[in-house]
Amino acid sequence: MREQRGKREVGPPAGVQPARPEQGGGAATPWFALPEGAAPGLPRSDLGETRIGGAVFRWGLRTYVMGVLNVTPDSFSGDGLLARDEAGGGAAREAHVEAALALGRRMAAEGADLLDVGGESTRPGHRPIDGAEERRRVIPVIAALRQALPAMPLSIDTTKPEVAAAALDAGATLLNDVRGVAADPAILTLAAERDVAIVLMHNRAEARYQNLLAEVIADLERAVERALAAGVAWEAIIVDPGIGFGKTPEQNLALLRDLAALRVLRRPILLGTSRKSTIGRVLDLPADERLEGTLATTALGVRAGADIVRVHDVRANVRAARMADAVVRAPGGER
Repeated sequence: MREQRGKREVGPPAGVQPARPEQGGGAATPWFALPEGAAPGLPRSDLGETRIGGAVFRWGLRTYVMGVLNVTPDSFSGDGLLARDEAGGGAAREAHVEAALALGRRMAAEGADLLDVGGESTRPGHRPIDGAEERRRVIPVIAALRQALPAMPLSIDTTKPEVAAAALDAGATLLNDVRGVAADPAILTLAAERDVAIVLMHNRAEARYQNLLAEVIADLERAVERALAAGVAWEAIIVDPGIGFGKTPEQNLALLRDLAALRVLRRPILLGTSRKSTIGRVLDLPADERLEGTLATTALGVRAGADIVRVHDVRANVRAARMADAVVRAPGGER
């Protein structure tokens, strides 16, 4: 029966069956149906899980924390474990391995879920090093960490295929490529052949954009497609918006503000803001005084959908992430 309000009738047009709950709602409107065999084209909220080494990361249940070990003399954050005057070999080399091992143990005790080892600085104006030097820096550290922390997933932060391969041989279980949107095909092939997970980070040579958010998402989408074409498994791909890489401080803040939009990629999001220069610009503080700013970005990142936060100060960020998780996640992990 059609409802009458004065002289006007309100209800479905004549001859159109109303959508009644007992008839299945949308069943009365056949144009809601997909073509036969078609996928819905809508992002899934369930990202599934990824195996990294012996650990299984179940995305959505909580935020994971990645501790940073910079085996460099020129890290932007001031935490480089390599002495500036270290020329190679001897006691100095052994000292940086011991320092990295002590830091890795401490981070594990403070709650780190995985550790990221890097041997080449990515700070503006850094001195490039060759693959041989990078291997000398990181391989002994990865081997020592693997022996001391056998259950800890280890990531190698490199853009060089030969370093990545040696790191996997030494015990690394994740590739972290800061040139992920223009990755060397050999890196992708290596990830596929070794069946390991890979982080594809957004980066550009210059901070030139017509539409920042749309272009970052499009670049990452193309990177994901290239990885899949190289044989990398869908569940092995993690994306990183690349805060501080090819972006101005204003663009970094805008990207953080709209970070939730990256969920459309349907892959776990790694967020690395720890001690970065944008925080220093906002607060006018040096790298070693940016903890509170980092914690703010960690909490806001969790709210926006970050699945991993990459940090230097593990204990404080673990606590911030746990508190943010308690607020924004339902018991089953849904946001």
